[in-house]
Amino acid sequence: MFKASAFKIQQAVRCLESGGLLAYPTESVYGLGCDPFNADAVDRLLALKHRDEAKGLILVAASREQVMALLPGLSTTQLDFLERSSLAEPLTGLLPDENQCIPPWIKGQHSRVALRISMHPLVQELCLLFGGALVSSSANVTGFAPAKTPLQVRQQLQSGLDYLLVGPLGGARNPSRIQNLCDNTVIRP
Repeated sequence: MFKASAFKIQQAVRCLESGGLLAYPTESVYGLGCDPFNADAVDRLLALKHRDEAKGLILVAASREQVMALLPGLSTTQLDFLERSSLAEPLTGLLPDENQCIPPWIKGQHSRVALRISMHPLVQELCLLFGGALVSSSANVTGFAPAKTPLQVRQQLQSGLDYLLVGPLGGARNPSRIQNLCDNTVIRP
């Protein structure tokens, strides 16, 4: 099994800590991420993707504990469902932000936060070493297919990318299912 070197993972974490944009493998496609609390980094990510900020962005975390640190008002039922479902397939839950902990540039025009616990080993390691959740948007320009290889990442995003962490995708065929965890409505199958 492929394992990124500790040096390359540390470079990726330094990129995040310095406000940079990072491309990294996720469960199904390469993701484009940054520190969700760095408004300048998020603005750069949105500009690079040509993405409307009103759409909002997905966050990815390594664990239940990282989710609880971000959204302390979540119920045990919501946390259990998010954690259990993530073991079976990538699931992004739309969750309430009752304490308004998440910046508006992440939520866009929405009141809920889109958040996933990743089971991908590199994503987990990044989140753990970074010390929290990351933005996890597909690594592509809006309207183009998400990148599934490092070459596709470079072709679409090279001009604004600060670091590319190369590694295998997780094997999921499709991007994560998106489900509102307050009423169980599935937004994206």
